[in-house]
Amino acid sequence: MVKNTIEMSRQEWLLERTKGIGGSDASIILGLNKYKTPFELWLEKTDESHLTDTAGEAAYFGDLLEDMVAKEFEIRSGKKVRRNNFMLQHTDYPFLMANIDRKVVGEDALLECKTASTFLTKEWDSEEIPEAYLVQVQHYLGVTGYSKAYIAVLIGGQKFVWKEIERDEELIQMIFDAEIHFWNYHVKGNRPPALDGSSAAEKFLKERYANVEQGKSIDLESNYKEKIDDLLSIKNQIKELQKVAKETENKIKHELKEAESGFVQNYQVDWKQFERKSVDSKLLKSKYPDVYNSVLKTSNYRKFNVKELG
Repeated sequence: MVKNTIEMSRQEWLLERTKGIGGSDASIILGLNKYKTPFELWLEKTDESHLTDTAGEAAYFGDLLEDMVAKEFEIRSGKKVRRNNFMLQHTDYPFLMANIDRKVVGEDALLECKTASTFLTKEWDSEEIPEAYLVQVQHYLGVTGYSKAYIAVLIGGQKFVWKEIERDEELIQMIFDAEIHFWNYHVKGNRPPALDGSSAAEKFLKERYANVEQGKSIDLESNYKEKIDDLLSIKNQIKELQKVAKETENKIKHELKEAESGFVQNYQVDWKQFERKSVDSKLLKSKYPDVYNSVLKTSNYRKFNVKELG
């Protein structure tokens, strides 16, 4: 099954993606994505208010560079590719979808185009494919039924790499098992994945439990004693590490003295001067109390705190 994407606006395309699992979702569901958690993905699939397009110019230039990467792949590989303007769906599981970058002409294969920062150069030095990209491509192979794929990447705007990826049935099945479970159990079943440390999870809890029953208390299950012990231990470790970090920072500042910048091997350290203007709220309150009171804003929030009794 296919859906034509030529006439879709970007917002329409984003909304269409909430109706299923795409290739870029695979690494998130499998816990291999460094930038998004399963909980954040669940929010996107179940609540359109959390669907935001933050790409902006990045998406625009990404499209331009995709064309360039595809053309360079043709030059270096001697193969021909063509655009695929369709959202493809798995025959048995229509919610498993694929938006492939290019179809390789004359081959049972697809091309995935990527751009990467210079800092990620080492990830592409070996014959291995970064895990997040590998599962994305295998997802596409599973949906399309193609026997292999190529991935081409422009690194730091100055290094070009392309590699061939064979279809891996065992990996595809593992990916599909995880995706089918995520879709049926979490999305369709409206059961959120385990809460994580993301801002999305914090926002979800803040909105879901905004109202407090005054004076209400509950007995936590016994296993939460261990969780609280762990939380306090982690916070104490953070405090100690922050002290060590600040001490190290102060030693570097002392070495810089009046200098704005310092250099050592592949590092640059800056300690520059900036000016910031802000309202002196105490002075405003004392001199212009009426103005101060007129601009006061009241907000309600819940404060989390742990204290040891006895």
